[in-house]
Amino acid sequence: MNDELEELLKSCLDDDYEEKSLPYRQTMTYYRCALREVETKFRVLDEQFSMYYDRNPIENIETRIKSQTSIMKKLKNRGLPLTLESMQENLFDIAGIRVIGSFVDDIYMLAKLLLQQDDVHLIERKDYIAHPKPNGYRSLHLIIETPIFLANEKRWIKVEVQFRTIAMDLWATLEHKLRYKKDLSPERLEEMATDLYEAAEICARLDEKMTKLKASEKRHPILK
Repeated sequence: MNDELEELLKSCLDDDYEEKSLPYRQTMTYYRCALREVETKFRVLDEQFSMYYDRNPIENIETRIKSQTSIMKKLKNRGLPLTLESMQENLFDIAGIRVIGSFVDDIYMLAKLLLQQDDVHLIERKDYIAHPKPNGYRSLHLIIETPIFLANEKRWIKVEVQFRTIAMDLWATLEHKLRYKKDLSPERLEEMATDLYEAAEICARLDEKMTKLKASEKRHPILK
């Protein structure tokens, strides 16, 4: 751990920590409020689909706030000032929400419906479904800005939204656990990278097959 980061973490033990950390804690509260706003938007959409179309396009929703240590490390690695202003201006993934959808077309549909809302501004879009990462990772990433309404003001807060299918999330979760083992040789890591990429391709074919089955179900509805 570098000296500056260590000093910042040690400052948390100061007697006047509560007073010193108030701006940071207030800012983290804003991010948590923004996450609640975005999560509610998806809950409402899912409820509407359940009511009108008798299905739920969302399988699961997960939220997280980046830890103080992770924030400071990321700023330091980018050569940025370790300040609240720098954090808010340069880090767009402090507040993150992951939406697990049933099918690939559900992902694009949910993203479109989110961005159609007049209090959601798109900052950045990265489509790793259409253009997977070299390791096979697939997901749709959006950076959005949405307002939170406080007692005497409105603040626009950035939130990262990740969309995955069940298959994409399964692969990403297991890939993270396997790739970050520290006791593997370089040769084994290279072999694992190849195997993981092949597994990602299998997951992609699974999503494609499930989408075709869904389309087939529409053409041949069950008789009642």
